[in-house]
Parts: sequence; structure tokens; C-alpha cells
Amino acid sequence: MKKLTAALFAGTAALAFAATAQAEADGEAVYNQACMACHMTGAAGAPIRGDADAWSARVEQGIDTLYTHAIEGFGAMPPKGGQMGLSDEEVQAAVDFLVEPVM
Repeated sequence: MKKLTAALFAGTAALAFAATAQAEADGEAVYNQACMACHMTGAAGAPIRGDADAWSARVEQGIDTLYTHAIEGFGAMPPKGGQMGLSDEEVQAAVDFLVEPVM
């Protein structure tokens, strides 16, 4: 019985750790995976990270609008940058990373 209890406790702890790790999305990693190809080159009119002029009108719309556009897609950008396996939180973290230099 003690082994079963210990195994259950260890399993619960592992799940809690995994949930915590997933809760803290790495915006830079998501950017590198899903966003960089366009937002580093300006492909299809994507604003380049750090280009204050390109981001100014977008940032004025508010962060929630930027999140919505990134999650749902906008113009030439597909939803979630074409990476439908990303969670909304991961996409939001990538948006935060993208606009951080200009905010």
C-alpha cells in the first residue's frame, strides 16, 4: 500500500510540474518556431520585431487586438502563424515577445 501511495504521489507531483511548465509559455521560443520567418524578414508585410514605425499603429489598437489577430489570423497571417498546435497562451507570449522592444 505504501508503494502505491508513493507512486500516486510521485505521479501527481509530475503532473503538477508539467502543468506549471506549460502554464509559463516561452514567447521567444514560440516566436522562433512560428513567427520569425515572416517577422524577421517582413514577408507579406509582417512588421519586423523592433521596428517601432511598423508597430506603432498596431500597438495603438491595444494588446488584446494584437492577441486576437495573432490567434485568429489577420491579413496574410494565418491563425497562430500556421502552427495550430500552439495554445492561445503560447501565441500571446509570442506577441508579448514581438512587441516588447517597441512598447
